[in-house]
Amino acid sequence: MRPKLLPLSETMHLIMLALRKPLHGYAIMQLVNEMSDGQVSIAAGTLYGALDNLKKHHYIELLSAPSDRKKVYQVTKLGEEILELENQRLKKFISLYEKGEG
Repeated sequence: MRPKLLPLSETMHLIMLALRKPLHGYAIMQLVNEMSDGQVSIAAGTLYGALDNLKKHHYIELLSAPSDRKKVYQVTKLGEEILELENQRLKKFISLYEKGEG
């Protein structure tokens, strides 16, 4: 059975890549913007909806206490496995582009 949320949306993919190190919400938005060379800007509502969804599926975890002013998140072991599955899937697409197939 395929894991939930796969394939990841571009936004979720970038959030999970950013969360390979512990970050709070605003830092996630900044890093995603930087990683995408300014092509992806995530609004706060979109970010927190995605974080809730990723948390629900155990792809990320909350490291700080829920009562803390800044909530800090990080990708879980399962989340790392999901990123690796996505990495393999995207490599397959890239190889098709490079071969000129399709």
